[in-house]
Amino acid sequence: MTTRNIGRYLSWPTNRLAALLAPTGIPPNVITCSALIFNFWASLLFASGRFAAAGGIMMIAGLCDLLDGPVARLQNRVSLFGAFLDSIFDRYADLMLFLGLLVYYVHVDRFRYAVLTGAAMAGAVMVSYAKARANSLVPESDVGFWDRPERLALMIIGALANRMSPVLWILAIGPNITVIHRIVHTWMQTEGVKRAATKQATKVSAGKSAAQFPPIAPRGSSDPSPILTRTAGRGR
Repeated sequence: MTTRNIGRYLSWPTNRLAALLAPTGIPPNVITCSALIFNFWASLLFASGRFAAAGGIMMIAGLCDLLDGPVARLQNRVSLFGAFLDSIFDRYADLMLFLGLLVYYVHVDRFRYAVLTGAAMAGAVMVSYAKARANSLVPESDVGFWDRPERLALMIIGALANRMSPVLWILAIGPNITVIHRIVHTWMQTEGVKRAATKQATKVSAGKSAAQFPPIAPRGSSDPSPILTRTAGRGR
């Protein structure tokens, strides 16, 4: 929901800028690669402790992330490979940024924040993987809050304000909670389908059994069962 709201607010300026870039003929994949390069630059700045500068470069990288899709649509170059490449580069960009922070905290001997960075890195990767994997199993898996736009926005704010410590605490906890949320959500949907299928199979099986074995006549019925008839014959 929050991701959709962010996209809605930024759609107008992004579309205007994409309309200016599209006539130049720049390939959308070049814009995607540029985002990765800028994020690599930001990771180097994080590693050297220049957080504010890293936040500024992340903003440029984020702009490239927003532009490649609209430019591809305006140039009629939308492709499955482009979407695949964008997803792969997004994962690399996330890992680069956290790796830069990890190098910095190891260098300044801040073990606690190095551990937090590692937990945040794991959450960033797993929250995306959990969504992608769930999409192949259930029709709706877009649950939780900490998708990539929210994570990057928080990192940019923390970097520009030079307050990465609280940001790392949030990113170490929040995305991993979202992973758990998506696991539970996917389990409920898959188990629901399984139970519905089992219930339907039980009904079908019961219907077949009823057709194959007709009910026994109740006691006191005027039509004696074959068993009673055979028993009476043996007693004669």
